[in-house]
Amino acid sequence: MRLLSVLTALLVSVSFSLSLQAETFTFTAIPDQDESRLQQRFGKVAAYLEKELGIEVKYVPVKSYAAAVTAFRNNQVQLAWFGGLSGVQARSLVDGSEAIAQGFEDQFFTSYLIAHKSTGLTRSDDFPQAIAGKTFTFGSKGSTSGRLMPEYFIRLNLAQPPSAAFERVGFSGDHSRTIALVQSGAFEVGAVNYKVWDRELASGKIDPSQVSVIWKTPTYPDYQWSIRGDVDANYGEGFKDKVKQTLLNIDDADILAAFPRQSFINAANHDYQPIKDTAVSIGLIDG
Repeated sequence: MRLLSVLTALLVSVSFSLSLQAETFTFTAIPDQDESRLQQRFGKVAAYLEKELGIEVKYVPVKSYAAAVTAFRNNQVQLAWFGGLSGVQARSLVDGSEAIAQGFEDQFFTSYLIAHKSTGLTRSDDFPQAIAGKTFTFGSKGSTSGRLMPEYFIRLNLAQPPSAAFERVGFSGDHSRTIALVQSGAFEVGAVNYKVWDRELASGKIDPSQVSVIWKTPTYPDYQWSIRGDVDANYGEGFKDKVKQTLLNIDDADILAAFPRQSFINAANHDYQPIKDTAVSIGLIDG
């Protein structure tokens, strides 16, 4: 009888734990800048979603872009704030998953090429051919603004891959680190998300006498919220649409400023076809 009681209690405990897990809605985001900023931003988002959706919502931080994609694939998170490339990769792994919202600015995102003062390079509307032969750092290997699009334009303008175009190529891991590496002179040139650059410049973290923008890319679609295709089955009919509308309804100035975005607007998978096509063209993903 004692064994039966113990087993019964264990089954009840497991059932209760699974029930709690099913009722908790989790999300993550690509770690595109320092962790403290991410915690501040997505802590506010979690509180907002929890209030509006009426269920427990948790933000799950990850250490890399690949880890964000893996968490989405494995249903460790049901929603994610992805970059263009990581969103394409994640949605391809989960049937029925959709891009549901993007920042207004994400329709026409851009990357900056930045250079250390020692290069003598200055800002130009034309692609800076003189970066050839320099040391160069991208951000994360999975970054749209810190790797995919800059690499595409480097290949287009220098007619060779980065490994041949530069003396040394690095991957910093995030945009904040890219700026720090180029500012210190550890790398002569780098590629960075324009939003992170503009914010860090405004906050005094960048010394313009040491590092500056030398070129910006043409625009492209980038960040978006993507949701798994099975959320209605797991959280109730209409849940996906409710999450989407909740994101589109964000008007809290603190939340918007933390991204920073002026608003969130509709997004769809087809908006990111140019990103997929570009990634296929340079061999980052299969066609």
